[in-house]
Amino acid sequence: MHRLRYTQLLTRLPATVPFVGPETQERARGGAFVARLGANENVFGPSPAAVRAMQNAADQIWMYGDPTSYDLRCALAAHLGIGMDNIVVGEGIDGLLGYIVRMFIEQGDSVVTSDGAYPTFNYHVAGFGGVLHKVPYRDDAEDLLALIAKGRETGAKLIYFANPDNPMGSWVDGATIVAALDHLPSDALLILDEAYVEFAPQGTAPVIDIQDPRVIRLRTFSKAYGMAGARVGYAFGAAEVIGQFEKIRNHFGMNRVAQIGALAALNDPEWLVKTVSSVDAARRRIHHIATESGLTALASATNFVAVDCGQDGPFARAVLNHLVSCGVFVRMPFVAPQDRCIRISAGREQDLDHVARHLPDALAVARG
Repeated sequence: MHRLRYTQLLTRLPATVPFVGPETQERARGGAFVARLGANENVFGPSPAAVRAMQNAADQIWMYGDPTSYDLRCALAAHLGIGMDNIVVGEGIDGLLGYIVRMFIEQGDSVVTSDGAYPTFNYHVAGFGGVLHKVPYRDDAEDLLALIAKGRETGAKLIYFANPDNPMGSWVDGATIVAALDHLPSDALLILDEAYVEFAPQGTAPVIDIQDPRVIRLRTFSKAYGMAGARVGYAFGAAEVIGQFEKIRNHFGMNRVAQIGALAALNDPEWLVKTVSSVDAARRRIHHIATESGLTALASATNFVAVDCGQDGPFARAVLNHLVSCGVFVRMPFVAPQDRCIRISAGREQDLDHVARHLPDALAVARG
């Protein structure tokens, strides 16, 4: 009998998927969603200039993408006011998180995150044998000082903090993050996930010396730039840290057309301003819909809003299941007490009309 020799770690891991995609759910329910508001995709779409650039580059798809992402990194360096050796481009923040974990975590190493925060990070940590230590949310927000304290207690190599946060939409000002760095253990790296920072109030992004080795920052073209399907993210930080990616990353992992589209998107700031305005209007509409149904919408600095359903996790799950049955794709936090909420992505008026139409019935069904 032929016996393959999987690693011991792999044989102990469950076959899990951090997020069940809407396509899987559509196949299960036997029909397409009428409102796709669960994955925090930017339904307002990418810059028309980015679309044109990608269309014009389609006939170049026979070529590999530039393994250094030189043009995009050059533009990002100018955009951020840093050096090119301070930036690495990767396959979305998800891919970059995997590389970071691979760079630092061996079996048994400690990692700290919030209980209920971004599950894909946890997925990578488990895949490399790390030991996750979780800190509960405080007042529906990640508690950075508690995360750092847990990191010191456990000897963590990595501490993950998202600002703004997914799934609650909360945020802290950049000065708070800068002050917290003084408490960071001397051998720990703070992973600062800024996927939603373009939607946040001014001052949310901290001012940190780019050569400060204590923190690595992650951003993406998936959210504000409306290019989730292109899978383009980037990390920036001290050159010594960024240089380590060259030892382990997939150098041909970046799609050529996606690189070209991201560059065009970055060069269209007017579209970004328009998108941020559309998202703000959608957030206000979600707040209005929630209030009309007697619910509370939490303040958000992202392109989604967490809506407190007023009871517990099973009740919120019942609300969510009814919305899904009506063709409205939404998600919810995974961990109590935040799982009393459902999370609704910013959508177009016609998308949110479906939420307004079906939410009262969903609440009635959940109440029995």
